[in-house]
Amino acid sequence: MVLALVAALLAAGVWASRTGRAAVRFEKPVTIVVTFPPGGGTDLLARRLGAAMQERLGQTVVVENRPGASGNIGARYVAEAAADGTTLLMVNSSFAINPGVYQHLDFDPRKDFAAVVNAGTIASVLVVPQASGYHSLADLARDLQGQHGALLPFASCGNGTPQHLAGEMMARALDLRLQHVPYKGCGPAITDVASGQVPLGMVTASSAAPMIEAGRVRAIAVTSVHRLAQLPGVATVAEQGAPGFEAQQWHGLLAPAATPVPVIEHLHAVLAAILRDPAMQQSLQAQGYVQQEQSPQQFGRLIASDIDRYADLSRQLGLRVD
Repeated sequence: MVLALVAALLAAGVWASRTGRAAVRFEKPVTIVVTFPPGGGTDLLARRLGAAMQERLGQTVVVENRPGASGNIGARYVAEAAADGTTLLMVNSSFAINPGVYQHLDFDPRKDFAAVVNAGTIASVLVVPQASGYHSLADLARDLQGQHGALLPFASCGNGTPQHLAGEMMARALDLRLQHVPYKGCGPAITDVASGQVPLGMVTASSAAPMIEAGRVRAIAVTSVHRLAQLPGVATVAEQGAPGFEAQQWHGLLAPAATPVPVIEHLHAVLAAILRDPAMQQSLQAQGYVQQEQSPQQFGRLIASDIDRYADLSRQLGLRVD
C-alpha cells in the first residue's frame, strides 16, 4: 500500500512547494471518462469542464465516452485505473441509483472512488409533443381516467436513470398509470417525443431546453422544488398536486479511491475555481444547473446518502434492472 501511494504521488508529480503546501503537476494527459453517449447533458458538461481544466492546468485533457449499463461500464474502468489523478469519472445521480437497481456490480461505489467535485444539480422536465393536448398534469390525469385502465407510455433517459425514477415517483405521487419506456440517453428519448412516437418524456432540463426553444416539445412540469428561471411558466410537480415532491440529479467528478489526498485537493481547487468563473456560471445556469459549492468530503457524503436513499426507493417501487 505504501509503495502504491508513493508511485501514485510520483506519477502525479506531487512535491512540497516553498510555501509548505503540496504542488501537483501531471506527467501525462488527464482523461475524463463519461458514462453516457456523446451529445447528452453529462457529456456536454464534461467537455466544458475539460476544456477549462486544460487551460488552467496547461495539460491536455481528453474526454472519453464509455457508455453502457447505465454508467457501470465506465465506472468499472475508472475504478481499475491508475490512482494518480489522470483518470476521472464524470457521473450523475445514476451512479448512486445503480447499486439499488443492479444486483451485480463489478465495483463498489462506496469504496472504489474518491469524490472530487460536485459541478451542480439539475431538474428533470416532463415534456410532450408540441401538438399534444396535454398542458398540465391535470390534463394528463383526466385523460387517463377516461381510458379505463390503459397505461400511457413515458420515455426516459434509460433504465435506472434519475429521469426513470422521477417518472415513477411522479406516477406514484399522483396515481398516474404510466408505462416506462427506456431509451439510451435523453437525446434519443426527447427526439421520439418531439416526433410523436411516444406521448410523454421525462428528460433533463438541459436536454429539453433546445427542443423547447425550437418549439418541438412543450414542458408541462418540472421536478425541482421551485420553478426554473428558464421556464417560469411551467409549474412544478409539487404545485400540481404532489406537495413536497422533488427529484433532481447532481453531476460531478470522481477519481479512483487510492488517489492521494494532495492530488484530490489540487483537482478540487482547479475545478472549484472553474465553476466560480462568472462565464461558466452563466453558461451552466442557462442550461438549468444550480450550483452549491461542496468540499470533496461533503460531496462524498451526499453520494453515500443518495445510495441509501435510492436503494430504499427502488425497493419501494420494485425496480430491478438485472
